[in-house]
Amino acid sequence: MARIDFGGVQEDVVTSEEFPLDKAREILSNETVAVLGYGVQGPAQALNLIDNEISVIIGQREGGKSWEKAIQDGFVPGETLFSLEEAADRATVVQYLISDAGQMAAWPRIKPCLKEGDALYFSHGFSIVYGDQTGVVPPDNVDVILVAPKGSGRNVRLNFLDGSGINASYAVFQDFTGRAKDRTLALGIAIGSGYLFPTTFEKEVHSDLTGERGVLMGCLEGVFEAQYNVLREHGHSPSEAFNETVEELTQSLIRLVAEQGMDWMYANCSTTAQRGALDWRHRFRDAVTPVFEELYESVVSGEEAKIVLEANSAPDYSEKLRKELDEMKDSEMWRAGAAVRALRPENREK
Repeated sequence: MARIDFGGVQEDVVTSEEFPLDKAREILSNETVAVLGYGVQGPAQALNLIDNEISVIIGQREGGKSWEKAIQDGFVPGETLFSLEEAADRATVVQYLISDAGQMAAWPRIKPCLKEGDALYFSHGFSIVYGDQTGVVPPDNVDVILVAPKGSGRNVRLNFLDGSGINASYAVFQDFTGRAKDRTLALGIAIGSGYLFPTTFEKEVHSDLTGERGVLMGCLEGVFEAQYNVLREHGHSPSEAFNETVEELTQSLIRLVAEQGMDWMYANCSTTAQRGALDWRHRFRDAVTPVFEELYESVVSGEEAKIVLEANSAPDYSEKLRKELDEMKDSEMWRAGAAVRALRPENREK
């Protein structure tokens, strides 16, 4: 492990220098990894593992879009593509990557397929931490481990292909074999993690649910809407409002943040922008801190888990989700966004 200073706090992280791919291959050489679910994380992790010469099979409900996608990606029914139960039964490592509500529903069928010494792998602590709601309680004779990439499945794959990788957290919930940590790190390296940092199942799910509802998605869209609407109400055109709210952030400023941090981005903006941003950041921080406190409490209490499981288990969930996403897509702000994206040089040339 490498001991790194994160803003004055020392943390141990694992990189491919400390844990090379050859070591991961050796640890996993006698394992068969079953990736259950081929939706968001499943394809990326499965394909990255295969590219790194790990034995992988897929478990997926037959006949759906995800089943067909797995076939398009080269998996063969009856050879490397099976039902959820058959894949789990054939595997020594079961990557449980279907949705959280799906994990709850499928668990009574998956649990009997786990054999002594198997590893049950998650990329989200949800089902284990909220086991009183999900009913996902693993048997005592398996390893229970976690590798949670800090990015969407799409970017897990794209970053792997460009050689950069996605950072991931890792945790061991249950170590039956005495090899759980080695298995976890080997899988983390084999799916192409940029680096791995330790966590617990509880901390992973608490931070993940807070982040998704907060800065990463919920807060981001809410702040976009607020600024866009204020600009429009004061007579600014859709193009101007969208460019000042979204386009400049995504196409310019956030790239500077990713490159060398927020201070670097500030340093590369005008002195007028710097002064205003430095003055107003405290107002925004103080305004939203109570909302984040309320959000975190809702996550820790299990209330967010309850909402997710009830909503996502409803028979009309997909229909309602599509309606909500279409409402966002059809808003003036995101219709303006589609027009702005179409005007980018790379899109005009197509």
